[in-house]
Amino acid sequence: MSELVFFSGTMDCGKSTLALQIGHNRSARGLQGVIFTRDDRAGEGKLSSRLGLVTEAVEAAPGMDLYGYLVDQMSRGRRVDYVIVDEAQFLAPEQIDQLARVVDDLELDVFAFGITTDFRTKLFPGSQRLIELADRVETLQVEAMCWCGARATHNARTVDGEMVVEGEQVVVGDVDRLAGEVGYEVLCRRHHRRRMTSAAARAAALSPDVLPVIST
Repeated sequence: MSELVFFSGTMDCGKSTLALQIGHNRSARGLQGVIFTRDDRAGEGKLSSRLGLVTEAVEAAPGMDLYGYLVDQMSRGRRVDYVIVDEAQFLAPEQIDQLARVVDDLELDVFAFGITTDFRTKLFPGSQRLIELADRVETLQVEAMCWCGARATHNARTVDGEMVVEGEQVVVGDVDRLAGEVGYEVLCRRHHRRRMTSAAARAAALSPDVLPVIST
């Protein structure tokens, strides 16, 4: 029986890698799928992993009818056995409803991958709708780590290494960006609450205020 499955986790927990693996496994068995993505780090119409793997995908643009796209493709004779959706948090709630319809009416498995909350710890609308509609919600077992070594549970947005908590919900960026650019970092709850990024921690460690005093 077909299912809508939501694989969720923080950044750096291997969501895109698993999406690529699921596609590879099904392709090896002779199955054919459609991959949707939105605002991937590798550019439009790409599904990429931080491990360096990249494949072509269909850009799920705002306002795009995902159900209608699949029906059109199948009516033209294209075989579709399953659907993969990466960066699903960026989809609109109505597009998540369309994915549920793909499962129910077209009887295709849909595997959606995305982060649950934004840099303000608020649910993305797409992720919220997936939690509401999915047949299964799977938390990925590869745990991302905060700079302190604890399990990372929150996504932080940074500018010049400093954490910010205001701004638009969706701003495309990535880890390890250059100074002045928007970047992201995964943190444990304690350090997210304290706005203590890895850069801030390094700066604090080098501060003269915390260095040992040597008497002369």
